[in-house]
Amino acid sequence: MATPLIAPSILAADFGWLKQECEMVNKSKADWFHLDIMDGVFVPNLSFGTPVVKAIAKEAKKPLDIHLMIIDPDRYLDLFLDLEPLVLTVHYEACTHLHRTINYISSRGVYAGVALNPHTKVSLLEDIITEIDLVCLMSVNPGFGGQKFIESTYQKVQQTKSLTAKYGSSTLIEIDGGVTDKNAGKLLKSGADVLVAGSHVFSSSDPQKTILDLKNS
Repeated sequence: MATPLIAPSILAADFGWLKQECEMVNKSKADWFHLDIMDGVFVPNLSFGTPVVKAIAKEAKKPLDIHLMIIDPDRYLDLFLDLEPLVLTVHYEACTHLHRTINYISSRGVYAGVALNPHTKVSLLEDIITEIDLVCLMSVNPGFGGQKFIESTYQKVQQTKSLTAKYGSSTLIEIDGGVTDKNAGKLLKSGADVLVAGSHVFSSSDPQKTILDLKNS
């Protein structure tokens, strides 16, 4: 089993100390900065927009993993693509023309990700799995941090792994929501590649050690 990629979710950081929180992630064994963009419509919460992402990008010494939890994401793709993230993820449920959206992201030299809400079936990605660089499985209902992990996620990870194997796809499987040291190992054994952790990291008394522990799960 390969060493997992760890992507601390900045949504859970202390925004009064954002520079210091970014420095902590830079110094840690984390691989990516995970940034959740919420519009208060697609999900029942607002997070932050491009000014804050630009501020984080200025401090970040590791790649940005931007997750658009917004309706009509096509309207804003260029805003976020211009920030040169490693990954830009849109929601299956929010895209009318998903194939066109992911192909546009890829054409800009950015990894194209597709997120699935807990109730959305993995099989819906079958026609485009070979064109997706990352599948983000929501393991909580999107919108707020600190929620309880949904146990059926393990089965969805296995289903996604089977789908990528069927088509010989190198798509990464990312888990977002409720990830802790209690479920990280089982998620990785199920086939996950990337673990997003927010509250578990930033509420820890030693965030860098918590990140390292997840890395060694």
